[in-house]
Amino acid sequence: MDDSLNSWFAREILVHESALMRYLLRSWFRREEIHDLRQEIYVRVYEAAAKARPAMPKSFMFTTARHLMTDRLRRGRVVSIEAVGDIDALNVLIDEISPERRLGARQELKRLTDAFDRLPDRCREVVWLRRVEELSQKEVAARMGISEKTVEKQVAKGARLIAEYFHGGSHARRPAHGDAMDTAYENGHGQQQGD
Repeated sequence: MDDSLNSWFAREILVHESALMRYLLRSWFRREEIHDLRQEIYVRVYEAAAKARPAMPKSFMFTTARHLMTDRLRRGRVVSIEAVGDIDALNVLIDEISPERRLGARQELKRLTDAFDRLPDRCREVVWLRRVEELSQKEVAARMGISEKTVEKQVAKGARLIAEYFHGGSHARRPAHGDAMDTAYENGHGQQQGD
């Protein structure tokens, strides 16, 4: 055991345990997993510090926590998508998932896909990077060469247009890209290039 590492860990990481627990309780929806999450965060921080001590230990711990929660969410999504996609292969009778519910879910997913595909190009890219790839506003702005304010506006615009599509707003039936109405649609919802 490296006593200097243990001392560093107690002095720089463990002193923030109550702040970490408050953060996890605010951020993680499965209360029964909070203590396991905390332990896994500590293990990751400890192992990383054994290689090189982080310059800002508290920030490093919270960044590790955020990444761990993101990883768990992604894994959870992959498992649930695979489970739904392969439900027929299980040969199990599940009363809750009727053919009607399964069809309804597929139709909702199709509508969401259609709504997303109808977004103006830049808006669609910003929404994808922020909501699907889960990049920060700053990372999206840097990647696309636009301001953070523009990223914020494009995400809000995307949410508004998707909601309008789902709730039958005035532009719910946007024509396909390239159609003469395409430009009118974009102009009616702010400047595509300026926002």
